[in-house]
Amino acid sequence: MEETGSTRSSDRKRLDLLVQGRMRSRTLYVEVIDVSEGGCKIKGRHGFAEEGEKVSLRIDGVRTPLGKIVWVDGECAGIAFEGKMHPAIVDHLYHERLKRKPASGKSKAA
Repeated sequence: MEETGSTRSSDRKRLDLLVQGRMRSRTLYVEVIDVSEGGCKIKGRHGFAEEGEKVSLRIDGVRTPLGKIVWVDGECAGIAFEGKMHPAIVDHLYHERLKRKPASGKSKAA
C-alpha cells in the first residue's frame, strides 16, 4: 500500500522489513515500514530516536544515503535522506520484498 494525497516528492513503497542501521555510533535494529527516493518510515522501540539525529541504514544489502530523523511519533519515525536513492533501487527493494511474500499475496493484484 502506498500513501497518496501528500506533498511528497516521490512515491513510497511498502517494505515491512527488519534492517540493521547505526545511530549515535551504536547498532540499531528497526523495521522499515516504507521507503522512497527521499526517505523512509521506520519503527523501533518507544524512545529509540529523537528529531535531528543522524541515521544510516542497510536495506537488503543496499546502504541508504545518510538520513536525519525529521519526526517521531511513539514507536515510529520519519527519516529524510540527505541525498536521493535512485528510483530503480527503490523499485528493486520493493520487488525483492514482494518475491519473499507468500503466493497468496499475489492474488490481490489489481
